[in-house]
Amino acid sequence: MANLFIIAAPSGCGKTSLVEALIKKTKNLWVSVSYTTRPPRPDEVNGINYYFISNNEFDGMVNNGAFVEHAMVFDNHYGSSTKLIKDKLNECVNVILEIDWQGARQVKENMPNAISIFILPPSKEALLGRLQQRAQDNDAIINKRMSDAQNQMQHFNEFDYLVINDDFNSALNDLNLIICRADRDSERFSLSLSEQSKKYRKLLKKLI
Repeated sequence: MANLFIIAAPSGCGKTSLVEALIKKTKNLWVSVSYTTRPPRPDEVNGINYYFISNNEFDGMVNNGAFVEHAMVFDNHYGSSTKLIKDKLNECVNVILEIDWQGARQVKENMPNAISIFILPPSKEALLGRLQQRAQDNDAIINKRMSDAQNQMQHFNEFDYLVINDDFNSALNDLNLIICRADRDSERFSLSLSEQSKKYRKLLKKLI
């Protein structure tokens, strides 16, 4: 049986890089391609990175119930196709959704068996440094992303698993481990929310 995995993280936590590496490391795993109304970046390809559509097209899909989740992030709409996800699951392919906590709530309502994972940075300072190193945004945008990150991190406790991206390879191995043992009892699993919350109690107090 295939599983739907939700992976969420504040911008700058390395989520996209981790998922890209995870796909190379793990068999039978597919990342859902979201629809968005934002314009493509220079290196992005329609149908690979996102499906880039107009606001009117997006509204039409919402009205037709085409999305398992959709949200507005930084003044642009994003949505995940229910049909694309279910087609892959029916082919016994595990699916990853890269979305935020708002989308995760919607997916859990529509597909309760989805397994959710939240990625956190090792510190606020590390997160700021990563955003600055990307050299994609000006100071105003970075400040906005930091403010948004603070809001997102407050919702970590709504997820099933928690991964701290301090060391990239360690975080990658943690994600792979979660996916490989998804069908087993997870209550006492070391990466479960309850266990990680105990282990990183001091870090969580600083982040949240």
